[in-house]
Amino acid sequence: MANEVFAGPAKTLAQTLDGKALAAKIQAGLREAIAPLQAQIGRPPGLAVLMVGEDPASAVYVRNKERACDRLGIASFGRHLPQDATFDQVAGIIQELNADDRVDGILVQLPLPNHLDSVALLHLIDPAKDADGLHPVNLGHLVRSEAGLRSCTPAG
Repeated sequence: MANEVFAGPAKTLAQTLDGKALAAKIQAGLREAIAPLQAQIGRPPGLAVLMVGEDPASAVYVRNKERACDRLGIASFGRHLPQDATFDQVAGIIQELNADDRVDGILVQLPLPNHLDSVALLHLIDPAKDADGLHPVNLGHLVRSEAGLRSCTPAG
């Protein structure tokens, strides 16, 4: 999985990682961890991804999230809205997803179109379902080094 390479005058040992092999190992572990949850809660865990508009990079990212859910045994509740969706339409869907017992996590794919207030929309997500950890409650936990949901970047 790794090739050893000596680098620099101090002969420091470095490794080249096989990203595909590592990803497969992580996904296998996740499948093993997720399977018992289905029996415990009586359904697969659920992730809702809300995308507004047709940004090509966002579309690829969302599609990859939805495929990963399928591979891991997570129910995917994708909601794709047109570029001209209104604030009230997006807010209404967030409220529906907050109330949906099948949905454990909600992601709002950023960036949103310019006419939408992304901060106000992120504030509408139930902090317990905030999969990105961007709700002020979850950001507060992060800043205070308290347990809670974490955005991927600071968690890494």
